[in-house]
Amino acid sequence: MKKQAVAVGFVLFSFMLPTKASAVSFDRLYVFGDSLSDTGNIYNATGKTYPQSPPYFKGRFSDGPLWVDYLGNKLGLKPTLLTDVDFTTIPPTPIPTQGINFAFGGASSGLGNAVVPNPNLPGVLKQVLGFAGTLQANNQTADPNALYTLWGGANDFFFLNPKDSTTPISNISLALNTLVGVGAKNILVFNLPDLGKLPASKINDRNPATLSKSTSEFNLGLAQTVSALKKNPNLNIFSVDTFSLFNQASTLGFTNVTESCLSRLDICKPGDNKFLIWDGFHPTTAAHKVIADVALAAIESKSVPEPAINLGILAFGAFGAIGVLKRQQKRSAVRVVDFAVMLRLR
Repeated sequence: MKKQAVAVGFVLFSFMLPTKASAVSFDRLYVFGDSLSDTGNIYNATGKTYPQSPPYFKGRFSDGPLWVDYLGNKLGLKPTLLTDVDFTTIPPTPIPTQGINFAFGGASSGLGNAVVPNPNLPGVLKQVLGFAGTLQANNQTADPNALYTLWGGANDFFFLNPKDSTTPISNISLALNTLVGVGAKNILVFNLPDLGKLPASKINDRNPATLSKSTSEFNLGLAQTVSALKKNPNLNIFSVDTFSLFNQASTLGFTNVTESCLSRLDICKPGDNKFLIWDGFHPTTAAHKVIADVALAAIESKSVPEPAINLGILAFGAFGAIGVLKRQQKRSAVRVVDFAVMLRLR
């Protein structure tokens, strides 16, 4: 495979704000998280082998579009996958004018990946730190007219330590405060559904009671962080209570909330079903649509200032979360650039 040089400069991009179809208006959408929000990063990074598609839908951990897709459509925004941007060119191609999706399937709440054995794949906190570090290194601040979304923590309990809620609370809280610290004004944050009620909680010697207890502890800690941030009058913090949403799923038209669709393909038709859970861990696309609707309602319930109609500035460096896959390279290859390289940019 031909080696590619990594660009060490940064580029400033200016562009007019696009027209939006929603009652609220954001100029870009930045997504941080794990498989619940990943629309193809881990799929690209593993040479389009994980998750296996089909039966998974186009590199997503579900049987159809995710809440990111549904919400993005409502807002008129389609964030570019981090792995679809080639940072070896100046300017990077394509230019992600509508935001970036940094989420990776398997991401822990911290620095690494809890599922895929590649130490360079970024956890949720590392995604945020990388984004913030690029801005700070280039004396930039986060776009105040963008929407930033954060959802993570479940992989810590399923794959790292089911009893440790302190670490993911600390990681997600730090990620939230980091976004605020670099200038983010509009943040959409999700708590966790009751992990002890998911089908996956009953396999591989997992203890549903432990997972339920840890979920409650995590959600309480997250709620305290969010409550503190909401006291800042300059911030719009939008909360999505997936814990309550999943507990009420049977009243929202879902006829099977205990089994995974993949385990009952005799009665479950992917992309068109009333199952809540797709594969034991992840929501079906029908559930993702409900999540997106709740998220949009949370956003529209608050007074979100319209962004000024002027030119926005977006700074990009040689982002170091992962090496970006080139189309002409072997699909199974993943190139990695350390965050330290990015943070040294001046």
